[in-house]
Amino acid sequence: MGKRLLLMVLVIFIGCKGTSQEEKKENKKETAFKVNKTDAEWRAELTDAQYYVLRKEATENAFSSNLLKIKTKGTYVCAGCGTPVFRSEYKFDSGTGWPSFDREIEGNVAYDVDYKIGVARTEEHCAVCGGHLGHVFNDGPRETTGKRHCINGVALNFIPDGKN
Repeated sequence: MGKRLLLMVLVIFIGCKGTSQEEKKENKKETAFKVNKTDAEWRAELTDAQYYVLRKEATENAFSSNLLKIKTKGTYVCAGCGTPVFRSEYKFDSGTGWPSFDREIEGNVAYDVDYKIGVARTEEHCAVCGGHLGHVFNDGPRETTGKRHCINGVALNFIPDGKN
C-alpha cells in the first residue's frame, strides 16, 4: 500500500506543469498595466536601445545618456508611453554615469525586486506601461530622501517646462 501511494504522489508531482518566474513576470507585464502592446508594436515604436532597456530590462552604457547634462527645468517622461516619472528639481549628479533622482513622481513608478546579478535590487518601471526604467538604491542625498533612482536615460524623454 505504501509503495502505491508513493508511486501515485510521484506521478502527480512529475505530471504537474509549473510556470517559470519569467513566464509569470511576462504575463504580469502584459496584463497589469494600462498601456499594453504586442512585442511587435513595441519594436516598431521604439528605437533598438529603447526597446532593449524598456522591454527587455537591459542597461545602457554608463555616461552614454544625453540627459546627464540637462540642467533645464522640466519633466522626464517614460519613453514608452509618455507618463511623467521624474521632475528636474529631484535630479542630481551621482557620478555614476546614469541620470539620478532622489524621488519619483508618486504613483507613476512601480517597483519590483530582481536578482539578475545575484543579489536583490529594487527595480523600477513605469506604472502605466511596465517599461523598465532602472533601479533604486539607498545611497542618495542624505539631506533629502537618501534614495538614488539610477535611471537609464534611453528610457526617458525630457520635456522642458512650458513645452507640455
